Amino acid sequence: MVAHLLENNRHWAAARLEADPDFFARLARQQRPRYLWIGCSDSRVPANQIVGLDPGEVFVHRNVANQAPPQDANYLSVLQFAVEVLQVRDIIVTGHYGCGGVIASVDGERHGLIDHWLHPIRRIAEERREELAAIADPGARQNRLCELNVVRQVENVASDVFVQDAWARDQALCVHGWIYSLHTGLITDLQVSVSGRDDFDRVFAS
Repeated sequence: MVAHLLENNRHWAAARLEADPDFFARLARQQRPRYLWIGCSDSRVPANQIVGLDPGEVFVHRNVANQAPPQDANYLSVLQFAVEVLQVRDIIVTGHYGCGGVIASVDGERHGLIDHWLHPIRRIAEERREELAAIADPGARQNRLCELNVVRQVENVASDVFVQDAWARDQALCVHGWIYSLHTGLITDLQVSVSGRDDFDRVFAS
């Protein structure tokens, strides 16, 4: 059932070599991406493709609903490696409208283990209950929660000690919050970029 994927791979590799004979040799020599992408596991949101970059140009961490939880060792390992070893210059948290994880977090149903993972989004929904309740359209309300989730994850990333320590040693590093539309293929910048401690205080002032 998966043999066609191997065939696709052979065609893809051959096409790459035809267009750029040194592509794989160059890729194998080093990994020096400029960007760390923290995105959703949703198969419709492939990091490299939607920003038009090649393999090797983006270091990617994906999970359900693009979370950056400070207690998750998987995410923290990726963050530390990206900041301290790869020395990426931009960390991009990218959510998407219509995110199934965000919707499941507040649908009132029980989904099993994933409910624990999505708990932080329920907290966001509770904190912003009045704002969300004022949005009459259910789809628009869900999309606003998707945006608020991205903003919170940017705050999580930017407040992490690995990022804070990088800024303390004057390492160039900026954290961004984006959201992607499955309907248009376009990304919106949520205007919460943080490039230092002063920026953090400005963007996330209570």
